Amino acid sequence: MNIKDIKPIPHYIIKAILREDKKLNPGQRGTTRYYAYLITRRKELIKITVAMRYYRKKPYLKQVAIHTLHGKECLVKDMCFNYISGYITGWYAEGLSRYQKWYEGGWDTADDKYFDPYAPVVNIQVVTRLARYKYSAIELCEDTNIFKYLRTYERYPQLEYIMKLGLKKLAASRQILEKIGKDKQFCKWLIRNKEALSAHYHYVEVILKAYNTGGDMAVLQRVKELKLKLIHDSAYTQFKRQFTGNTERLVKYLAENNVTLSLYSDYYNACSELGLDMGEDKNSFPHDFRRWHDIRTDEYATKKALEDEQKRKELYEQFGLVANKYLSLQKQNGREYVAIIAKSPSDLIREGNTLHHCVGRMGYDQKFVREETLIFFIRIKSAVSTPFVTVEYSLSLHKILQCYADHNTKPDDNALHFINKIWLPYANKQLRQLTA
Repeated sequence: MNIKDIKPIPHYIIKAILREDKKLNPGQRGTTRYYAYLITRRKELIKITVAMRYYRKKPYLKQVAIHTLHGKECLVKDMCFNYISGYITGWYAEGLSRYQKWYEGGWDTADDKYFDPYAPVVNIQVVTRLARYKYSAIELCEDTNIFKYLRTYERYPQLEYIMKLGLKKLAASRQILEKIGKDKQFCKWLIRNKEALSAHYHYVEVILKAYNTGGDMAVLQRVKELKLKLIHDSAYTQFKRQFTGNTERLVKYLAENNVTLSLYSDYYNACSELGLDMGEDKNSFPHDFRRWHDIRTDEYATKKALEDEQKRKELYEQFGLVANKYLSLQKQNGREYVAIIAKSPSDLIREGNTLHHCVGRMGYDQKFVREETLIFFIRIKSAVSTPFVTVEYSLSLHKILQCYADHNTKPDDNALHFINKIWLPYANKQLRQLTA
C-alpha cells in the first residue's frame, strides 16, 4: 500500500472502536490500547491498527500500523517496540506529550512481522464479504492475527473444516491440515474423536500416532507428557538413572496405571531405602501399584521411626522453629478457604492418614526442617480443622511443587483458584519481605 493511499479513520470505525473499548476496558482511561479495522484497496485486504487513549476524559485515536495480507512490508508511525514494556506509542503530535520521542514522525516501512500488536478487529465482516474468503470460517477465529489465519486458509482450505468441527486448537498445525487434505479416513476419525480433542490439548505427534496405531489417545498423551517431564525435571534424576535405556517402558507403565512421576518417585525412594532390588520387575513395575506403594511407604515409615526415635525430639523442636519462622506465609482471612502451615511432624502424619497420601511419610518433615520445602494445609474456612488439600511449596523457587486432595487427586477448580491466584502470590510477597 502506498502512503498516499492512507485516508483518515472513518467516523463509523471510530464509533465502533469506542464501543468495543467501553466493553473491553471499562474504567481503564489512562493506558494506550490498540484496535484494528479492515479495508480493501486494489483487491488487496488491508489491516489498519489504531492506537487509542483517553486524556482528560477525551478519546484520542490515530493510525499507527498498516499491514497488507500479502505484503512483505508494513507501514508504521509513532510506535516502537520495547522488550520489557512491549509496544509504545508516542502522542506528541496530539499534544499529549511535551517532548517528541525519537520514533515519532512520519510513516516508515518495516518487516511485515513487526509492529503488529494485539488489536481486536472491529469490522471482521469485511472478510466474509469477499468471495474468496466466504467459507473461511473467519468468524470462528479467536486470534486477532487474522492475516496469519487467512494465509493459512489460502494454502489449506481444509482449515474451515477444522474450525467448524470445533477443533480450533489444531488450526495452527500444518501436519494436521495436510493430513486432512490427503486422508478422508482421518477426517472421519477426527469427527469420532472431536469431543476428546476439543476437551483437552493433545500433541500433534500423539494425535497422528493414535490414528495410525489405534492406540488410546489419553494414554499416549500421558506418555508424551511423562517423557518430557522425565527429560527436563531434575527432581527425578536419581531414579531416572535406573531406567536409562528403558524409559519407554517406565512412562508407558506410569501412563497406563495413571501414576504421576512424583508418586512413583516416593515409591522408588521407599524401596531403595528398604534395600529392595529395583532391577527386578516385581519391584519396579508392581502389578497393583497403589497397593504396593502404600505397603512400601508404610514399611519405610516404620523403619525410619525405629531408627530415628532418638532424634524425634530434636526434629519436633526444629520443625516448630521453622514453622514459626514462616508463619506469615499463612493466609487465614480468605473468603472460602484458608492456608495453614504445618506446625509439627504429627500434623503431617494426620494430614497424610486422613487424605491417604504420603505427606506424613517419605521425609517431607526432613525437607521442611532443612527449609527446602514447606507444607501448607488448605482448609475450607467453615471446617478449618478438617484436612482438605495439601500443598508442597518450594522456598527457593517460590512455586508449588505438589498439590493434592484425597487419594492424590486434583483439587476442584475453586480450591485451585484460591491456591494459585490468591494464596501463592500472597505467600511469595510475604517471603520476599521476610528475606529482604
